[in-house]
Amino acid sequence: MTTTTSELDSHSGGAKGGHGPVAAKPEIFDYKHVGGKFLLLGVGGIGVLLACFIWGWFDPAQFAFSYLFGFYFFFTICMGGLFWTLVHHAVDAEWSVVVRRQMENLGSLLLFVAVLFIPLYFVKDYLWKWMLPENAEDPLLTAKWPYLTPAFFWLRCLFYFGFFAFATWLMRRFSVKQDADGDPKWTVFSRKLTFASLPLFAVSLTFAAVDYLMGLNYHWFSTMWGVYIFAGTALSSMCVLVLIITALRSAGYLKTVVTMEHYHIMGKLMFAFTVFWAYIGFSQYMLIWYADIPEETMWFLRRTTESWWFLSQFLVIGHFFVPFLLLLLQPAKKKPVFLCVMAVWILVMHFMDVYVVVLPELHTTGVRLHLLDFLCPLGIGCVLAAVFLKRLGDASLFPVRDPRLDLSLHLKN
Repeated sequence: MTTTTSELDSHSGGAKGGHGPVAAKPEIFDYKHVGGKFLLLGVGGIGVLLACFIWGWFDPAQFAFSYLFGFYFFFTICMGGLFWTLVHHAVDAEWSVVVRRQMENLGSLLLFVAVLFIPLYFVKDYLWKWMLPENAEDPLLTAKWPYLTPAFFWLRCLFYFGFFAFATWLMRRFSVKQDADGDPKWTVFSRKLTFASLPLFAVSLTFAAVDYLMGLNYHWFSTMWGVYIFAGTALSSMCVLVLIITALRSAGYLKTVVTMEHYHIMGKLMFAFTVFWAYIGFSQYMLIWYADIPEETMWFLRRTTESWWFLSQFLVIGHFFVPFLLLLLQPAKKKPVFLCVMAVWILVMHFMDVYVVVLPELHTTGVRLHLLDFLCPLGIGCVLAAVFLKRLGDASLFPVRDPRLDLSLHLKN
């Protein structure tokens, strides 16, 4: 369905010139609710990262894999913020208007995620062995030329993060401008940008997953890898959105804006992508097991060796069966506290999922927990959390003059 500016005007009360009535008063985040925590997160996160960098000087291999693990965990969550923003505009959603600003805030962190990617350049030889000169004559590497070449790899990195940062910045800019003048043209601009961005999003997310994760073992390949990573991206970011909205409501914001109907839809999306993640994961495993090609099976063989086997089995139970059974009932999805508990649980499982993807390439004979496995994600997470808190106070916590705000406020599903 194509939406025109005149049609959007009709949703905002038939206003001419784009200056429709304000359906709700803006809510601006007051930093008194976080106090010194904002400074603590920023300074503490930078301090932890500096400690990780120093540690990495003496143990670069462990640092490389621990940092990639932490980086990619938060990368998927921020990518999910961009994804849900694009979905909102692509399908002309009404329900998500009141929570869209937090999707935009989450996606806008991708610019800072790009900066946090820089340390991986200095440990690239420990991660992506195909870059080493001694592997240049490997027939499997030669067969993947020119894709697996350093120059093209770094060029792709620039494209990925350049696109992510520009798209999220522009989406949020259009949204905030509409808060000021109420002009429906910003919704139309956002929709046009969305349709231009969706193919680039799909390609970039897929190839980033191939480059940074599949590239850890360039002998292995899976045609379903991009979809598998996407499933975790969409699910984890929706869980974070539930936690953000609930935290804001507990601080006194969005009380009359976000209702149990919105929670119900977010809960249904958590349930849907829990099933989708399991479906893609099983399909990938089943097809690789059935074909029994050595270049494909090596990935699963390593993750079913020694203690990796127990972690992989727990992941199947904890990432699918537990949330599937608990989110199955409709009343449960209308309880914010319950949804928050499930969101935290799923995020822990996603954390473990990324760990099982990355660390077996370093510790091939079994799980070997290292302090850097916790410090690197902690440092990255604190820095991004501090930036996110800064984003909260820059504009209203929800789009106050979106043409479909009234429909979202009175949502029934």
